Amino acid sequence: MTTDDTPEHAAAADTRLTITVWDAPDAQPRRFTLYCDPPGGDHPEPRRACAALTRAEAPFAPVPPEVRCLAMWSGPQRARIEGSWRGVPVAASYSRTDSCETARWNALADVFGAP
Repeated sequence: MTTDDTPEHAAAADTRLTITVWDAPDAQPRRFTLYCDPPGGDHPEPRRACAALTRAEAPFAPVPPEVRCLAMWSGPQRARIEGSWRGVPVAASYSRTDSCETARWNALADVFGAP
């Protein structure tokens, strides 16, 4: 049996994500590696993070341009998720700059972890 941080585990999992979170504009980023199926990596709560991604509808899709969002800034945090989700390459950015972006952030709060 392999541990969560071995190359064998990464090769066997079809989800391998790198999550980078900036808690403030001048802050050093926090970085996590997340595997799912089974949950692992160096993410502090891999089970919760994988569950949040599974629950979210289109977790890597941007807000469609035709959607109207309230200009409601919720904080300086931003994040980036890159890698492979269930075998599909993904790259997505997140922020809290308006109501739609904040909703996307909140849906994946367990992925971004606590500062």
